[in-house]
Amino acid sequence: MSNPRSLQDLITELVKQKGSDLHISAASPPRIRIDGVLKPMENQAVISPEEAKKLCLEFASEDLKEKFQSSHEIDFSFGIENVSRFRANVYLEKESVAGAFRTLPWKIPSPESLYLPLKVKELAQRPNGLVLVTGATGSGKSTTIASILDQINQTREEHLITIEDPIEYVFSHGKCMVHQREVGQHTESFQIALKYILRQDPDIVLVGEMRDLETMQAAITTAETGHLVFATLHTNSAVQTIDRIIDVFPPTQQPQVRSQLAFILEAILCQQLLPVKNGGRRLALEMLFPNYAIRNLIREGKTHQVYAQMQSGQATTGMVTMTQSLVNLIKSGLIDLETAKEYAPDREELETSYRRIQSGNEAASEK
Repeated sequence: MSNPRSLQDLITELVKQKGSDLHISAASPPRIRIDGVLKPMENQAVISPEEAKKLCLEFASEDLKEKFQSSHEIDFSFGIENVSRFRANVYLEKESVAGAFRTLPWKIPSPESLYLPLKVKELAQRPNGLVLVTGATGSGKSTTIASILDQINQTREEHLITIEDPIEYVFSHGKCMVHQREVGQHTESFQIALKYILRQDPDIVLVGEMRDLETMQAAITTAETGHLVFATLHTNSAVQTIDRIIDVFPPTQQPQVRSQLAFILEAILCQQLLPVKNGGRRLALEMLFPNYAIRNLIREGKTHQVYAQMQSGQATTGMVTMTQSLVNLIKSGLIDLETAKEYAPDREELETSYRRIQSGNEAASEK
Protein backbone atom coordinates (compact mmCIF):
# COMPACT_ATOMS: atom_id res chain seq x y z
CA MET A 1 0.00 0.00 0.00
CA SER A 2 1.66 3.26 -1.03
CA ASN A 3 1.42 6.47 0.96
CA PRO A 4 -2.29 6.79 1.79
CA ARG A 5 -3.24 10.39 2.44
CA SER A 6 -6.16 9.80 4.79
CA LEU A 7 -6.78 8.24 8.17
CA GLN A 8 -9.60 6.22 6.61
CA ASP A 9 -7.14 4.52 4.26
CA LEU A 10 -4.76 3.74 7.14
CA ILE A 11 -7.36 2.25 9.44
CA THR A 12 -8.91 0.28 6.57
CA GLU A 13 -5.48 -1.25 6.03
CA LEU A 14 -5.22 -1.86 9.80
CA VAL A 15 -8.43 -3.92 9.72
CA LYS A 16 -7.32 -5.73 6.56
CA GLN A 17 -4.14 -6.83 8.34
CA LYS A 18 -6.15 -7.86 11.43
CA GLY A 19 -4.33 -5.37 13.62
CA SER A 20 -5.69 -4.03 16.89
CA ASP A 21 -4.20 -0.52 17.01
CA LEU A 22 -2.91 2.22 14.73
CA HIS A 23 -0.45 4.84 16.00
CA ILE A 24 0.07 8.16 14.26
CA SER A 25 3.05 10.31 15.22
CA ALA A 26 5.27 12.92 13.61
CA ALA A 27 8.78 11.83 12.58
CA SER A 28 7.65 8.21 12.23
CA PRO A 29 5.75 6.16 9.67
CA PRO A 30 2.33 4.94 10.81
CA ARG A 31 2.68 1.91 13.08
CA ILE A 32 0.20 -0.90 13.69
CA ARG A 33 -0.07 -3.49 16.44
CA ILE A 34 -0.59 -7.05 15.24
CA ASP A 35 -0.80 -9.88 17.80
CA GLY A 36 0.60 -7.53 20.42
CA VAL A 37 3.65 -6.41 18.39
CA LEU A 38 3.91 -2.79 17.21
CA LYS A 39 5.56 -2.45 13.80
CA PRO A 40 5.83 0.20 11.03
CA MET A 41 3.34 -0.14 8.19
CA GLU A 42 4.99 -1.27 4.98
CA ASN A 43 5.66 1.27 2.21
CA GLN A 44 4.72 4.22 4.38
CA ALA A 45 6.68 7.48 4.53
CA VAL A 46 7.53 9.32 7.72
CA ILE A 47 4.69 11.63 8.79
CA SER A 48 5.26 15.38 9.15
CA PRO A 49 3.81 17.34 12.12
CA GLU A 50 1.22 18.93 9.81
CA GLU A 51 0.17 15.55 8.41
CA ALA A 52 -0.02 14.05 11.91
CA LYS A 53 -2.47 16.72 13.06
CA LYS A 54 -4.58 16.38 9.92
CA LEU A 55 -4.74 12.58 10.16
CA CYS A 56 -5.43 12.41 13.90
CA LEU A 57 -8.32 14.89 13.77
CA GLU A 58 -9.86 13.63 10.51
CA PHE A 59 -12.89 12.08 12.24
CA ALA A 60 -13.13 14.52 15.15
CA SER A 61 -16.15 16.84 15.27
CA GLU A 62 -15.68 20.61 15.38
CA ASP A 63 -16.58 20.58 19.09
CA LEU A 64 -13.88 17.98 19.74
CA LYS A 65 -11.33 19.97 17.76
CA GLU A 66 -12.11 23.01 19.88
CA LYS A 67 -11.78 20.93 23.04
CA PHE A 68 -8.43 19.63 21.82
CA GLN A 69 -7.13 23.17 21.41
CA SER A 70 -7.68 23.82 25.12
CA SER A 71 -7.16 20.40 26.74
CA HIS A 72 -4.51 18.98 24.36
CA GLU A 73 -6.07 15.50 24.46
CA ILE A 74 -9.43 14.01 23.54
CA ASP A 75 -11.17 10.62 23.55
CA PHE A 76 -13.83 9.79 20.99
CA SER A 77 -15.19 6.93 18.91
CA PHE A 78 -16.42 6.67 15.34
CA GLY A 79 -17.41 4.08 12.77
CA ILE A 80 -16.74 3.46 9.10
CA GLU A 81 -19.40 1.45 7.31
CA ASN A 82 -18.25 -2.01 6.18
CA VAL A 83 -14.91 -1.52 7.98
CA SER A 84 -15.18 -1.26 11.78
CA ARG A 85 -15.76 1.04 14.72
CA PHE A 86 -12.80 2.71 16.35
CA ARG A 87 -11.87 4.24 19.69
CA ALA A 88 -9.49 7.18 19.38
CA ASN A 89 -7.24 9.08 21.74
CA VAL A 90 -5.54 12.15 20.29
CA TYR A 91 -2.91 13.95 22.34
CA LEU A 92 -0.12 16.50 22.16
CA GLU A 93 3.52 15.49 22.52
CA LYS A 94 6.70 17.50 21.89
CA GLU A 95 4.67 20.22 20.19
CA SER A 96 3.11 17.85 17.65
CA VAL A 97 -0.11 15.85 17.57
CA ALA A 98 -0.19 12.07 18.01
CA GLY A 99 -3.03 9.56 18.07
CA ALA A 100 -3.86 5.98 18.99
CA PHE A 101 -6.78 4.25 17.25
CA ARG A 102 -8.23 0.95 18.52
CA THR A 103 -10.44 -1.30 16.39
CA LEU A 104 -13.89 -2.18 17.76
CA PRO A 105 -15.86 -4.68 15.66
CA TRP A 106 -19.40 -3.74 14.68
CA LYS A 107 -20.57 -7.17 15.75
CA ILE A 108 -20.20 -7.92 19.44
CA PRO A 109 -18.21 -11.18 19.84
CA SER A 110 -19.93 -14.13 21.49
CA PRO A 111 -18.47 -15.65 24.68
CA GLU A 112 -17.65 -18.78 22.68
CA SER A 113 -15.62 -16.86 20.09
CA LEU A 114 -13.61 -15.27 22.92
CA TYR A 115 -13.11 -18.67 24.61
CA LEU A 116 -14.71 -17.34 27.79
CA PRO A 117 -15.40 -20.09 30.35
CA LEU A 118 -18.98 -21.08 31.14
CA LYS A 119 -18.64 -19.50 34.60
CA VAL A 120 -18.07 -16.11 32.94
CA LYS A 121 -21.02 -16.54 30.59
CA GLU A 122 -23.20 -17.34 33.63
CA LEU A 123 -22.54 -13.84 34.99
CA ALA A 124 -25.21 -12.66 32.53
CA GLN A 125 -27.76 -14.43 34.75
CA ARG A 126 -26.80 -12.71 38.02
CA PRO A 127 -29.64 -10.53 39.36
CA ASN A 128 -27.40 -8.04 41.18
CA GLY A 129 -23.93 -7.40 42.57
CA LEU A 130 -20.60 -6.04 41.30
CA VAL A 131 -18.58 -7.63 38.49
CA LEU A 132 -15.10 -6.20 37.89
CA VAL A 133 -13.07 -6.82 34.73
CA THR A 134 -9.47 -5.72 35.07
CA GLY A 135 -6.17 -5.72 33.23
CA ALA A 136 -3.76 -3.49 31.34
CA THR A 137 -4.80 -1.30 28.42
CA GLY A 138 -5.44 -3.49 25.38
CA SER A 139 -6.17 -6.66 27.36
CA GLY A 140 -9.73 -6.97 26.05
CA LYS A 141 -11.70 -5.76 29.07
CA SER A 142 -14.29 -3.87 27.02
CA THR A 143 -14.78 -6.83 24.69
CA THR A 144 -15.37 -9.27 27.55
CA ILE A 145 -17.93 -6.98 29.18
CA ALA A 146 -19.64 -6.26 25.85
CA SER A 147 -19.98 -9.99 25.21
CA ILE A 148 -21.62 -10.55 28.62
CA LEU A 149 -23.91 -7.53 28.19
CA ASP A 150 -24.93 -8.78 24.76
CA GLN A 151 -26.01 -12.06 26.38
CA ILE A 152 -28.09 -10.04 28.85
CA ASN A 153 -29.61 -8.05 25.99
CA GLN A 154 -30.62 -11.27 24.26
CA THR A 155 -32.17 -12.96 27.30
CA ARG A 156 -33.46 -10.45 29.89
CA GLU A 157 -36.33 -7.95 29.66
CA GLU A 158 -34.70 -5.18 31.68
CA HIS A 159 -33.12 -1.71 31.44
CA LEU A 160 -29.39 -1.53 30.67
CA ILE A 161 -27.53 1.78 31.01
CA THR A 162 -23.87 2.25 30.10
CA ILE A 163 -21.64 5.18 31.08
CA GLU A 164 -18.51 5.21 28.93
CA ASP A 165 -15.62 7.45 27.90
CA PRO A 166 -16.03 7.09 24.96
CA ILE A 167 -18.82 4.71 23.85
CA GLU A 168 -17.09 1.65 22.40
CA TYR A 169 -19.36 -1.24 21.39
CA VAL A 170 -22.78 -0.08 20.21
CA PHE A 171 -25.87 -1.93 21.44
CA SER A 172 -29.32 -1.89 19.87
CA HIS A 173 -32.49 -2.38 21.88
CA GLY A 174 -33.01 -6.13 22.18
CA LYS A 175 -34.99 -7.79 24.94
CA CYS A 176 -33.44 -5.05 27.06
CA MET A 177 -33.99 -1.36 26.63
CA VAL A 178 -30.43 -0.07 26.21
CA HIS A 179 -29.24 3.49 26.81
CA GLN A 180 -25.59 4.42 26.26
CA ARG A 181 -24.17 7.65 27.67
CA GLU A 182 -20.80 9.15 26.80
CA VAL A 183 -18.86 11.30 29.24
CA GLY A 184 -18.37 14.76 27.77
CA GLN A 185 -21.25 14.38 25.32
CA HIS A 186 -24.22 13.07 27.28
CA THR A 187 -23.01 13.69 30.84
CA GLU A 188 -20.28 15.78 32.44
CA SER A 189 -18.60 12.94 34.35
CA PHE A 190 -18.95 9.39 35.65
CA GLN A 191 -19.74 10.78 39.10
CA ILE A 192 -22.60 13.00 37.90
CA ALA A 193 -24.07 10.24 35.71
CA LEU A 194 -24.02 7.79 38.62
CA LYS A 195 -25.48 10.40 40.96
CA TYR A 196 -28.71 10.43 38.95
CA ILE A 197 -28.74 6.88 37.57
CA LEU A 198 -31.02 5.39 40.22
CA ARG A 199 -33.76 7.81 39.11
CA GLN A 200 -33.54 6.32 35.60
CA ASP A 201 -34.84 2.91 36.78
CA PRO A 202 -31.89 0.76 35.63
CA ASP A 203 -31.48 -2.97 36.19
CA ILE A 204 -27.96 -3.37 34.78
CA VAL A 205 -25.28 -0.65 34.76
CA LEU A 206 -21.89 -0.48 33.07
CA VAL A 207 -19.37 1.95 34.52
CA GLY A 208 -16.70 2.23 31.82
CA GLU A 209 -13.92 2.84 34.33
CA MET A 210 -13.78 3.30 38.10
CA ARG A 211 -11.21 6.10 38.22
CA ASP A 212 -11.65 7.78 41.59
CA LEU A 213 -13.21 7.56 45.04
CA GLU A 214 -16.50 9.18 44.03
CA THR A 215 -17.03 6.85 41.07
CA MET A 216 -16.13 3.78 43.15
CA GLN A 217 -18.48 4.80 45.95
CA ALA A 218 -21.33 5.42 43.51
CA ALA A 219 -20.76 2.06 41.78
CA ILE A 220 -20.72 0.25 45.12
CA THR A 221 -23.93 2.00 46.22
CA THR A 222 -25.63 1.14 42.92
CA ALA A 223 -24.73 -2.55 43.33
CA GLU A 224 -25.72 -2.48 46.99
CA THR A 225 -29.21 -1.23 46.12
CA GLY A 226 -30.02 -4.35 44.10
CA HIS A 227 -28.57 -3.63 40.65
CA LEU A 228 -26.09 -5.61 38.56
CA VAL A 229 -23.04 -3.39 37.98
CA PHE A 230 -20.12 -4.04 35.63
CA ALA A 231 -16.97 -1.93 35.83
CA THR A 232 -13.31 -1.95 34.81
CA LEU A 233 -10.06 -1.18 36.63
CA HIS A 234 -6.43 -1.12 35.54
CA THR A 235 -5.21 -3.76 38.00
CA ASN A 236 -3.31 -6.98 37.37
CA SER A 237 -4.75 -9.45 39.88
CA ALA A 238 -7.89 -10.13 41.88
CA VAL A 239 -6.18 -9.40 45.20
CA GLN A 240 -4.70 -6.15 43.88
CA THR A 241 -8.17 -5.14 42.65
CA ILE A 242 -9.71 -5.57 46.09
CA ASP A 243 -6.87 -3.67 47.76
CA ARG A 244 -6.98 -0.87 45.17
CA ILE A 245 -10.67 -0.19 45.81
CA ILE A 246 -10.34 -0.24 49.58
CA ASP A 247 -7.13 1.85 49.65
CA VAL A 248 -8.77 4.68 47.66
CA PHE A 249 -11.01 5.43 50.64
CA PRO A 250 -9.91 7.26 53.81
CA PRO A 251 -8.89 4.93 56.66
CA THR A 252 -12.03 5.80 58.64
CA GLN A 253 -14.23 4.54 55.77
CA GLN A 254 -12.28 1.40 54.90
CA PRO A 255 -14.00 -0.99 57.36
CA GLN A 256 -17.40 -0.03 55.89
CA VAL A 257 -16.13 -0.39 52.31
CA ARG A 258 -14.66 -3.83 53.09
CA SER A 259 -18.03 -4.89 54.48
CA GLN A 260 -19.89 -3.54 51.44
CA LEU A 261 -17.46 -5.15 48.97
CA ALA A 262 -17.65 -8.49 50.77
CA PHE A 263 -21.42 -8.41 50.39
CA ILE A 264 -21.83 -7.25 46.77
CA LEU A 265 -18.83 -8.67 44.93
CA GLU A 266 -19.86 -11.31 42.38
CA ALA A 267 -16.67 -11.75 40.33
CA ILE A 268 -13.27 -10.32 39.46
CA LEU A 269 -11.88 -11.22 36.04
CA CYS A 270 -8.24 -10.23 35.41
CA GLN A 271 -7.17 -10.47 31.78
CA GLN A 272 -4.09 -10.73 29.59
CA LEU A 273 -3.93 -11.36 25.84
CA LEU A 274 -1.09 -13.68 24.82
CA PRO A 275 0.33 -14.38 21.35
CA VAL A 276 -0.21 -18.06 20.50
CA LYS A 277 1.92 -20.40 18.41
CA ASN A 278 -0.08 -20.35 15.18
CA GLY A 279 -0.79 -16.61 15.17
CA GLY A 280 -3.47 -14.58 16.86
CA ARG A 281 -3.93 -14.07 20.58
CA ARG A 282 -5.72 -15.97 23.33
CA LEU A 283 -7.06 -14.82 26.66
CA ALA A 284 -5.35 -15.75 29.92
CA LEU A 285 -7.94 -15.17 32.62
CA GLU A 286 -7.70 -15.06 36.40
CA MET A 287 -11.16 -15.56 37.89
CA LEU A 288 -12.32 -14.92 41.44
CA PHE A 289 -15.86 -15.93 42.41
CA PRO A 290 -16.19 -15.10 46.13
CA ASN A 291 -17.27 -17.94 48.40
CA TYR A 292 -18.10 -17.65 52.09
CA ALA A 293 -14.44 -17.89 53.14
CA ILE A 294 -13.27 -15.19 50.72
CA ARG A 295 -16.09 -12.83 51.70
CA ASN A 296 -14.98 -13.20 55.34
CA LEU A 297 -11.35 -12.49 54.42
CA ILE A 298 -12.37 -9.31 52.57
CA ARG A 299 -14.56 -8.21 55.49
CA GLU A 300 -11.77 -8.82 58.01
CA GLY A 301 -9.06 -7.10 55.93
CA LYS A 302 -7.12 -10.31 55.29
CA THR A 303 -6.91 -10.01 51.52
CA HIS A 304 -3.37 -11.44 51.54
CA GLN A 305 -5.01 -14.83 52.24
CA VAL A 306 -7.42 -14.62 49.29
CA TYR A 307 -4.88 -15.97 46.77
CA ALA A 308 -4.49 -19.24 48.69
CA GLN A 309 -8.27 -19.65 48.70
CA MET A 310 -8.31 -19.13 44.92
CA GLN A 311 -5.60 -21.77 44.43
CA SER A 312 -7.57 -24.35 46.37
CA GLY A 313 -11.02 -23.39 45.06
CA GLN A 314 -10.63 -24.25 41.38
CA ALA A 315 -12.42 -27.59 41.52
CA THR A 316 -15.43 -26.46 43.56
CA THR A 317 -15.98 -22.82 42.55
CA GLY A 318 -14.35 -22.43 39.14
CA MET A 319 -11.81 -19.94 40.48
CA VAL A 320 -8.52 -19.84 38.56
CA THR A 321 -5.33 -17.90 39.29
CA MET A 322 -3.36 -16.30 36.46
CA THR A 323 -0.63 -18.91 36.92
CA GLN A 324 -3.16 -21.73 36.60
CA SER A 325 -4.60 -20.11 33.48
CA LEU A 326 -1.14 -19.87 31.90
CA VAL A 327 -0.45 -23.50 32.75
CA ASN A 328 -3.72 -24.50 31.10
CA LEU A 329 -2.66 -22.68 27.92
CA ILE A 330 0.66 -24.57 27.97
CA LYS A 331 -1.16 -27.88 28.46
CA SER A 332 -3.41 -27.12 25.49
CA GLY A 333 -0.36 -26.53 23.30
CA LEU A 334 -1.27 -22.90 22.51
CA ILE A 335 1.82 -21.37 24.14
CA ASP A 336 5.20 -22.61 25.36
CA LEU A 337 6.82 -22.15 28.76
CA GLU A 338 8.96 -19.21 27.65
CA THR A 339 5.93 -17.25 26.44
CA ALA A 340 4.09 -18.01 29.68
CA LYS A 341 7.05 -16.72 31.71
CA GLU A 342 6.78 -13.33 30.01
CA TYR A 343 3.23 -12.92 31.33
CA ALA A 344 3.48 -14.78 34.64
CA PRO A 345 2.94 -12.76 37.83
CA ASP A 346 5.24 -15.25 39.63
CA ARG A 347 7.72 -17.11 37.41
CA GLU A 348 8.82 -19.44 40.20
CA GLU A 349 5.24 -20.54 40.86
CA LEU A 350 4.71 -21.05 37.12
CA GLU A 351 7.84 -23.20 36.75
CA THR A 352 6.87 -25.28 39.80
CA SER A 353 3.40 -25.89 38.35
CA TYR A 354 4.91 -26.73 34.95
CA ARG A 355 7.35 -29.24 36.46
CA ARG A 356 4.46 -30.85 38.32
CA ILE A 357 2.64 -31.33 35.01
CA GLN A 358 5.76 -32.75 33.36
CA SER A 359 6.25 -35.20 36.23
CA GLY A 360 2.61 -36.27 35.98
CA ASN A 361 2.92 -36.82 32.23
CA GLU A 362 6.07 -38.88 32.67
CA ALA A 363 4.45 -41.00 35.36
CA ALA A 364 1.40 -41.57 33.16
CA SER A 365 3.55 -42.61 30.20
CA GLU A 366 5.48 -45.11 32.32
CA LYS A 367 2.22 -46.78 33.28
